Amino acid sequence: MNTTEHAQQTRLLTLAELAACIKLFREMRQWSQEQLAAISGLNVRTIQRVEQGLSASLDTRRALARAFEFEDIDALNKPFTIPSGEEFKAAKEKFDREHVTLTATPLTTGKQLAKLAESCTMDLSEPGFELPREADETFAALVDYFRDYRDCADVYSETQKFEVYDEMQSHIDALKALGVSLRYATRKVQVKWGADADAKPMPATVLYVVGFPLGEEPKQFATPKSAGIRL
Repeated sequence: MNTTEHAQQTRLLTLAELAACIKLFREMRQWSQEQLAAISGLNVRTIQRVEQGLSASLDTRRALARAFEFEDIDALNKPFTIPSGEEFKAAKEKFDREHVTLTATPLTTGKQLAKLAESCTMDLSEPGFELPREADETFAALVDYFRDYRDCADVYSETQKFEVYDEMQSHIDALKALGVSLRYATRKVQVKWGADADAKPMPATVLYVVGFPLGEEPKQFATPKSAGIRL
């Protein structure tokens, strides 16, 4: 038996082990307890109880598995291969290599978003939690609008831009009324355009626009370094 096999055990997680795993998974993603609650559909008190090792029902474990995008939503209700300390460390290092942590800056005005659209090359915009249908449609409409504006911002006169600011503001206000608060971040990247493998990478600016539950906005969020960025 090798060292790895000896270090691993396959059994149901104890409440203390579940608590440690959930806290680790959450912190790896730079999520607050409030954000995990919103993403999982649980309340904050439930997240706190789980992380304190107090209780976790079958449905709670399923909700957490969905939040962390487990392929098997019953994974936390089944015998689990307990990773060693070294494996936990390796998983954390792998996550850090594959993700970047960005500062979540409040996005509150249409003019602010328009200026960001003008300065970015591409974007990755999505809700940070499951939105109700009306909020989801409003968020999508805002993203469509600022992408359209980004593609042709140079044809607008300075006077015409005020109409753009107002339209974007109306979407932002509608989202706030529906309990969604926007945060943004920007990131400098190098991008190869076209199919030529020898093409020289060109600098580009990625804009991230993310919706969070109003009053539960994080100070930071983690995102994959390589993701489905929209040109």
